[in-house]
Amino acid sequence: MKEIVVISGKGGTGKTSLTASFAVLAEHPVIADCDVDAADLHLVLSPRIKERHRFTSGHEAVIRRDDCTACGTCLINCRYDAVCVDPSPSDGDSYSIDPVSCEGCGVCVHFCPEKAIDFPERLCGEWMISGTRCGQMVHARLGVAAENSGKLVSTVRQQARRIAEEGDHQFIIVDSPPGIGCPVIASLTGSSSVLIVTEPTVSGEHDLERVLSLAKHFAIPASVCVNKWDLNAEMTERIEDRARAADARVLSRIRYDKSVTLAQLREKAVVEIDATSAGDIRRIWEELAVQTEVTVDV
Repeated sequence: MKEIVVISGKGGTGKTSLTASFAVLAEHPVIADCDVDAADLHLVLSPRIKERHRFTSGHEAVIRRDDCTACGTCLINCRYDAVCVDPSPSDGDSYSIDPVSCEGCGVCVHFCPEKAIDFPERLCGEWMISGTRCGQMVHARLGVAAENSGKLVSTVRQQARRIAEEGDHQFIIVDSPPGIGCPVIASLTGSSSVLIVTEPTVSGEHDLERVLSLAKHFAIPASVCVNKWDLNAEMTERIEDRARAADARVLSRIRYDKSVTLAQLREKAVVEIDATSAGDIRRIWEELAVQTEVTVDV
């Protein structure tokens, strides 16, 4: 079983479009959409949800108003301004906790003299197992203003690995969040290889270096491909030289192609329509699959 993670230093480089095409070309892999903060792979693969699971992480404070004496102890001790006071001329002040501001530290719970504050687990989102035309897909949705996206990413990957092992699937294709933060680290640690997708711009060059450093830190074999390379051939050459200097493998280039947008509108992967860039993507998949085979077996 080989786990290939598609990452990028910034959003908008074409990472998700490539992932969708790889899912088609890999012949029924297990697909994991780990971009839980802004998931969009489902827009192309049209998953049919089979299972839904709640994702809870951390705790949040909830004041039981019937037991609260409005002493103000929670207001004094809260460092995050999460305690709200609603004054009432007839019934006196009413206290509540703003769930967005609450950091789940538990200080108010500890100091409340009436023990009138509950401390349940916080519902942060949900993760799902779905069927697609390419194979089974594990994906998730982080709740509004929710945190712990790294933990949710780990859950998605664990479930994808479980399904792959039980079904004896050859590939797990992972769509990672952009950047180098905690969710990205949770997406790529322990994987077989990473494909870094970049574009021929100054920001693309800068962000590529950061992601290459991240892959090197975790000792994961890295490959690089430049999307829309023909928009700036000189910058493409410079990026590829930097990638080679960082001991990354440079794969084929992908030309600029307006058909990519057409594929998205049709809810199709690029390789599923008559797109001029489809051949470029197929070559990259062939190079990537061969590299992963060598890396894992040696």
